[in-house]
Amino acid sequence: MNSSVESGLAFILYLPLFSIIGALYWIFPRQPRNAARRLADALVLIVAGALSLDAVHWGFAHATRAGGRIWPQILATLIGYGVFAALVCIAVAIRARVLRGRAR
Repeated sequence: MNSSVESGLAFILYLPLFSIIGALYWIFPRQPRNAARRLADALVLIVAGALSLDAVHWGFAHATRAGGRIWPQILATLIGYGVFAALVCIAVAIRARVLRGRAR
């Protein structure tokens, strides 16, 4: 099987979890919700998804095959999830600070 197909399958494995985390990030907090916040949230999710996909490809390409054929997919999905979760967590902290600053 082609390595880009295998790494794509590794990304698809966590796509439902990315969707749930992305939806929670998008929905909460409910207020204030304006055009600037929607744009910023969309950019965060797009960048997190793109960097996560790049991380999956990188992890798949750099994994050793010593653990068998499944190991590259495991490593790739873990790295991709870590990148996505880290970026969304950083964005949550920044958004909270910005929203608190505007509330003052």
